[in-house]
Amino acid sequence: MDGVPCLRVSQCHAQQFRKCLQSRGALDLSLCLLKDSDGTVLLPILQSCLSHLDLNSLRSMVSSDSACEIVWSQSPLQSKKEKGKTSGSNLEKILQELLESHGERWTEELRGDIPRSFQRHGDLVLLGDGCFSLPLWKKMDRQLWSAVAGGLGAKRLAKMSRISRDGFRSPVVTMLLGEHSWVTHVDNGIRYEFDVTKCMFSAGNITEKLRVAGFDCRGETVVDLYAGIGYFTLPYLVHTGASHVHACEWNPDAVEALQKNLKANGVSDRCTIHQGDNRQLQLCDIADRVNLGLIPSSEDGWLVACRLLKRNTGGILHIHQNVTSPSPNTAAIPAINDATQRVSGKKADREVWQAWADDTANRITSLLKDISGVRWITNIQHIEHVKSYAPHVHHVVLDLECRPS
Repeated sequence: MDGVPCLRVSQCHAQQFRKCLQSRGALDLSLCLLKDSDGTVLLPILQSCLSHLDLNSLRSMVSSDSACEIVWSQSPLQSKKEKGKTSGSNLEKILQELLESHGERWTEELRGDIPRSFQRHGDLVLLGDGCFSLPLWKKMDRQLWSAVAGGLGAKRLAKMSRISRDGFRSPVVTMLLGEHSWVTHVDNGIRYEFDVTKCMFSAGNITEKLRVAGFDCRGETVVDLYAGIGYFTLPYLVHTGASHVHACEWNPDAVEALQKNLKANGVSDRCTIHQGDNRQLQLCDIADRVNLGLIPSSEDGWLVACRLLKRNTGGILHIHQNVTSPSPNTAAIPAINDATQRVSGKKADREVWQAWADDTANRITSLLKDISGVRWITNIQHIEHVKSYAPHVHHVVLDLECRPS
């Protein structure tokens, strides 16, 4: 059959279906997804996996009211590689013409100073700090930013310098073009609004947000110790059926965004915001589940989390951590091939994650006994790998069940 095989899904469930397909090795990672004219999303599938794809199983993994079907797209799906090339070449051409209009020559040094990646939030594009650093660009002034916005298909433009050390992990972002810096981002049917000059949005946590959205928290009280703008607070409220969420956040700019997001998603009545240092939180013996979504380590919140768990029934802690694996000594194994090295490396990583989880479980058990005066039993339910920051630094989440014995 002609065309590209795709899974047609609703836009609100696209991220969940994408994750399911990718976990089964059925998603064609070389092609971009396509938003169809009817508002649905087409996810490209590898032809070799078509005969093994169980649509009923996929639906059950996503949502009982989700719909999906196999279609063959006759519209050309652009490869991710070509998409990047097209965007980069268009911008390069525009900037070259701008420089020549100012009597300047286009050089390889200038080519290396234009952005190769960026974040897009609606009509605003956020550039990284590794571009437009050469003095020549300053001569272009406002013309430069208008040209860049045009080349990237944006109306507003901003540039990030670094993450500040103000204790809030606030971004240092400068608006280059546009009247305001508030943006809207939609993930898995949840609307997030925030000011890019004051708050971070971590797109890399999408898999963990989708995983949280799949929890069954009906009747539960959840505490999110590091709520931010609602990265995990909102999935708990919108998708899991949690009765109430206590959201703790000490950055006033993030609290402002969180309040807007609770209202925008219609869940304000089921959330209480606690602004300030969560170590001073007065709540205790209230939670069925505590989310500790802070990296590189949430250890400062462990004692608070243990106090929050219900004394009679306990609950579950979701503990985030950056875990570092030792570099393998490949020099000692001269004949090792790349495939064997990758398998060996993944096994070593998992062993390090397990060791960290075992140690964390033991420490949490001791904290719970110190607080309550009775013995507790902890059970490692799951260790989730969220993303990698470097070859040997991994963001993982430990799901730890804690029950009084």
